[in-house]
Amino acid sequence: MPMAPPPLLPLSALLLLLLTAASHASAKPVQTQSLLATPLSPDRVSAPSELARDDDTNVFAAAEDAVAGTVRFRVVHRDDFSKNATAAELLAHRLERDEKRAARLSAAAGAANATRRGGGGVVAPVVSGLAQGSGEYFTKIGVGTPATPALMVLDTGSDVVWLQCAPCRRCYEQSGQVFDPRRSRSYGAVGCAAPLCRRLDSGGCDLRRSACLYQVAYGDGSVTAGDFATETLTFAGGARVARVALGCGHDNEGLFVAAAGLLGLGRGSLSFPTQISRRYGRSFSYCLVDRTSSANSASRSSTVTFGSGALGSTVASSFTPMVKNPRMETFYYVQLIGISVGGARVPGVANSDLRLDPSSGRGGVIVDSGTSVTRLARAAYSALRDAFRGAAAGLRLSPGGFSLFDTCYDLSGRKVVKVPTVSMHFAGGAEAALPPENYLIPVDSKGTFCFAFAGTDGGVSIIGNIQQQGFRVVFDGDGQRVAFVPRGC
Repeated sequence: MPMAPPPLLPLSALLLLLLTAASHASAKPVQTQSLLATPLSPDRVSAPSELARDDDTNVFAAAEDAVAGTVRFRVVHRDDFSKNATAAELLAHRLERDEKRAARLSAAAGAANATRRGGGGVVAPVVSGLAQGSGEYFTKIGVGTPATPALMVLDTGSDVVWLQCAPCRRCYEQSGQVFDPRRSRSYGAVGCAAPLCRRLDSGGCDLRRSACLYQVAYGDGSVTAGDFATETLTFAGGARVARVALGCGHDNEGLFVAAAGLLGLGRGSLSFPTQISRRYGRSFSYCLVDRTSSANSASRSSTVTFGSGALGSTVASSFTPMVKNPRMETFYYVQLIGISVGGARVPGVANSDLRLDPSSGRGGVIVDSGTSVTRLARAAYSALRDAFRGAAAGLRLSPGGFSLFDTCYDLSGRKVVKVPTVSMHFAGGAEAALPPENYLIPVDSKGTFCFAFAGTDGGVSIIGNIQQQGFRVVFDGDGQRVAFVPRGC
């Protein structure tokens, strides 16, 4: 007996099968890269790094830079100065401070509509401040004549250069000797009527001495105040820059730790790059070595470079234009137009959520050396997080999160893990393809790794230094553009 033919499928069902098959055929595999899953060490930090020690006999003894008109310094993270703390304790403290800094930047950007008053280079070493529970990086320079070595925080989010000065009325504990202007032959007080004094946002006058006074208050409650002056700064290789306007702080309190002061690298008129622009131009660059990376960072060095050498051999395609905020001159804004996860653009990371509104001064994306974790406008972050979770479905989620992180994974017992790629895309075609340790970071000694992004409702989005690690970040002030050059350390 012949078999009956199979029943015909309805046309709608047939179309659905065809569409499903086509979808599976066209779906692209998720792009991945390998993460070396090394947890944080359970041991306590017992000694500061070489650059953190008080022996400064060779700090400025490096050979002159081969590039004429360029100054280069090593950079270290702040945590290099911590003692008797575990890596997990340092990270928790670092994230706590980071939240306060991000709030300060958001508050400053949010108040941007308030009325505001109106060829060569140098190089310095950069060190990590991680051991003090900070996400900041330090450089060591010499202040005065003869030079007093001073660790200075690198800060692209502020302008005024300042350091602690003797005699101290209220000073925090710093690494190394406190600068005493009475022992410097090149120290020069700024008078109340001087143009430099009028450029301060928060300035004053000691009428008895006719001396200009400065004060800088930060959103986390930290304050520095004292005399405004000019002084000579000495960099690696002996390069000297005279008459740099800076604050000589006799009253400094708050969350400052270890550093002698702060080197303001912003876009304002009193920032260090602006002050030296006539001699060296407005360009500088830095490369930050990852302090928590699985790679052996001890074999690599971080530097900050000012002048023509900062541009190096950077190709034009690496640059994205700086965006100008007419109501906030300090910050370095860029246009982040999208983010890819696993090789595919995340549709929910909308340009409208990240664009600067020039009429109000709100929104936009800034590049900041002092903030650790990248913050994105809430809607953009949620879309990025969900896309990453979907692409990393093979990894085991760890419940509860950690501090400000809401997406963490249990990688305990695993040596090498395949993770989805993450890339940031900027206006002009520039792209920053992040190494895996720039977005999945260890947070304890048990093997918990967290997705190192966070959401913000503060208006401004921030590209932090965890995502910048390993890149040579170039701020071409003359060309008004920023570059992220991979493997730049």
